[in-house]
Amino acid sequence: MSDSKTPEQLVAGLVRLLTVTPAGDKAFTGGQQPGGIGRVFGGQVIAQALQSAQATAPEGMEAHSLHAYFLRGGREGVDIDYAVAADFDGRSFANRRVVARQDGSAILNLTASFQLPERGLEHDDCPMPDVPAPEDLPSDTEMRKKFLAEMGEVSDAQRELMTRPRPIEMRTSGELHWMNADKKPPRAHSWFRAAAALPDDPALHRAVIAYASDYTLLGTSALPHGLSWARGELKGASLDHAIWFHRPALESFRADEWLLYATDSPWSGGGRGFNRGRIFNRDGELVANVAQEGVVRKARRG
Repeated sequence: MSDSKTPEQLVAGLVRLLTVTPAGDKAFTGGQQPGGIGRVFGGQVIAQALQSAQATAPEGMEAHSLHAYFLRGGREGVDIDYAVAADFDGRSFANRRVVARQDGSAILNLTASFQLPERGLEHDDCPMPDVPAPEDLPSDTEMRKKFLAEMGEVSDAQRELMTRPRPIEMRTSGELHWMNADKKPPRAHSWFRAAAALPDDPALHRAVIAYASDYTLLGTSALPHGLSWARGELKGASLDHAIWFHRPALESFRADEWLLYATDSPWSGGGRGFNRGRIFNRDGELVANVAQEGVVRKARRG
């Protein structure tokens, strides 16, 4: 992406990326990230698969959870095909199963559950962490530029990857795994939002949350070890990803307004790291939970 793009242009590009194109009966095509290099971002595949499922859901039903397994790494520069199976349509709940394929090979399986909105027993026993407001924190773009300056000599590709403008704005309280080599508890807190206004489409706001939920999550399990992907010390990839949406989009949260992503990693071992995430709105309401396990291995030198 060009440095000259405005936040509005970046977000318009994200909306296009997450808007799947019908390609037959319960079949869709997901486009490519402009200028993408290497492996496809996992959040993109999850969000496009969710959008495919949402496009076939019964009228009035909203996605309340998804469970996805990454099978192979997708590659940039090739469209992704999404085939949806309508496994269940009930009065209150429905289920959709999605297989994402690239060049004929499955790269992700996703199952999404939908519910007709209703009132029920309510409790929220999950207080939002006490962290500085996003207005009081530097942007992650500023932090990345500072990190690169401290690293000294880096490749042009690494510099472009770290500094390119992103459609998701993030502001981190404390330091993420790539910011330094200090060992610290496996907990992180980042505010995030789309960098410009989004259309008033609740399905799109859920898809943007799904897209952004893959940021910072796997890196939480690296914090106790003082290692970083950015410094070439780790190798990793997501294995699975689950999201539970607790509150209705637009009514309780918008993906273009600040949301706090509180992540923690209660365990790692056997070449895998397990990570959890809680997403809060500015009023302190828990709007979503996330869980992910991924491969986390120390890189071999030479």
